[in-house]
Parts: sequence; structure tokens; C-alpha cells
Amino acid sequence: MTRLDIVIPVYNEGGNIVPTLSALARQLKTPARVLICYDMPEDDSLEAIAANREHFSGLTIEFVRNNGHGAHQAVMTGFAASSAQFVLMYPADDNYNAGILDTMVTMAECGSDVVCASRFMPGGSMIGCPWLKATLVRCANFTLYHLARLPTRDATNGFRLFSRRVIQTIDVESTAGFCYSIELLVKAHRMGWRIGEVPANWMQRRHGESRFRVLRWLPSYLRWYLYAFATSWLRLRNEPTLLT
Repeated sequence: MTRLDIVIPVYNEGGNIVPTLSALARQLKTPARVLICYDMPEDDSLEAIAANREHFSGLTIEFVRNNGHGAHQAVMTGFAASSAQFVLMYPADDNYNAGILDTMVTMAECGSDVVCASRFMPGGSMIGCPWLKATLVRCANFTLYHLARLPTRDATNGFRLFSRRVIQTIDVESTAGFCYSIELLVKAHRMGWRIGEVPANWMQRRHGESRFRVLRWLPSYLRWYLYAFATSWLRLRNEPTLLT
């Protein structure tokens, strides 16, 4: 039985996706299914996957057409198509972190509803990040961990595992980019659910253009940044209604 659904949003990731899927095929031991979420049939990621099946023949791959447009809706479409006990959003250009996915699943099986891949804990790293993005990300995560008392040192990384309870229970209000990830994290924290983290690496992509837009998404991130502070400093707790 598949225990893990891996959601990979793609947008012309033909230069990245084959090494990423090959790494997952080699290193992942947990029974898993990969959901490739794409915007358009012309996406060169699909052609690259079809032409290189022999490199990841043991990996179960399904294609999920984005029912909207853009990174956020691609991930939401993937989450809606998932059915496994655990759901993980994985970057299409990440061919170096596949080895930590089994550890993330084990942590979730031990009770963590959210497991963060952390660049800022011992053993993690962030290499080659543009200075503006690096400064904003490091400052945000430092203050969220040390001042807002959020129990992870990397609240802003979109590479993250969620339990089925998180996916089915928490309503996502965000509509921009990867803001859903910090939203699910801070809402789970407000409910008192367990949050874990494992060290992960991050490297500047070699092929294609990143879909991460720091300045455009900053107001949306700020909302959930303040939400985390309110949870800790105002002692707020809640239990949302189960989605149907």
C-alpha cells in the first residue's frame, strides 16, 4: 500500500526532472507514488519523463493536470489528488535530498503532523541563494523560531511533509505561490499538533527559472508570520471544522 504521495509541481522542468526522479527511485524505500502536476500538455517536463523512463522504472508516476494555473494551484491540485497517509511537496529541481524522505516519513509515523525540511538546523545548508532572498528568509526564520517560538528553524521552505489529518482538516486560505506551506504549518502549530524537522540542503537551481517570487508574495507571507506570533504571544489555540 502506498504510504506517501509526493507532489511535484512542474513548469518546463525538462532540464531538472529526470535527475530528481532518478534520485527518488534510487534512494526512497517508503512505498510511494509521485504526482507530477503540470499546467499544459506542452510542458517539456512531460517529454523528458516519457523519454527517460528507464532511469526510474521502479517509481510509480502519475500525471495530474493543474485545474487552474500557477505554482499554488498546481500544489493544491496535487493535494486534492492525493490519497496516501502522508503527502509531501517536493521541488522538481531537487536531486540531492531524496535520502531524507524516509526519515521524514518515520518522523510522521511517530506522531508529527508536519515535518519540515530544514536548511537552518545543524546538518542543513542553503547554498547560492540570491542575497535579497537569503536575507529575508534567514531573518524571517530566525525570528519565527526564537521570538514566535515556532518549533522549526525553517518555516518558509515549501519542501514539507503533511499528515492526511492536516490535508483534510485545515482549510487553505492562501492563493499566492507557496504561501500555503507556512499557512498549514502555523495553523497546525496553533492547534497544538506536533511539528518535526530534519536537516536538508538547498542549492540554487542550474536549469530553468524559479517560480519563487519573494517581493510579490511577501504580503501573503507576512500574514502568516504575524499569525505565528499571535499564537505564541496571545496564547491562541483553535480546532478548525473538518472539511467535507
